[in-house]
Amino acid sequence: MKKIISTPNAPAPIGPYNQAVLSGNTLYTSGQIAIDPKTGKLFEGPIKEETKLVMENLKAVLEAGGMTFEDVVKTSIFVNKMNDFTAVNEIYGTYFDEATAPARETVEVANLPKYVNVEISAIAIK
Repeated sequence: MKKIISTPNAPAPIGPYNQAVLSGNTLYTSGQIAIDPKTGKLFEGPIKEETKLVMENLKAVLEAGGMTFEDVVKTSIFVNKMNDFTAVNEIYGTYFDEATAPARETVEVANLPKYVNVEISAIAIK
């Protein structure tokens, strides 16, 4: 059985999908981008600040599903420029304990939704 997870503390979906789906004890989040959930406006600014907003949006979705970053077992990071990897990784790393950090991949892509620079999704298990 699946349960749809939704929160006003993260951006509303911009297509036919949900912020997250809880199936049993596993939460699958949709990719989060840097949209301010309060205003609905796309963030445009430095990559570190963009990444922080992405991680805060991801945090809100995790919390809505009863999870925290400690429950995350896998993340996927998509960047439009691998040259931004160091800056993205610096901010991303502040949300995890390095000893118990999740598995992940970071992939450079040609474009992302709304032409953002970074999108991050996660899988968490209680």
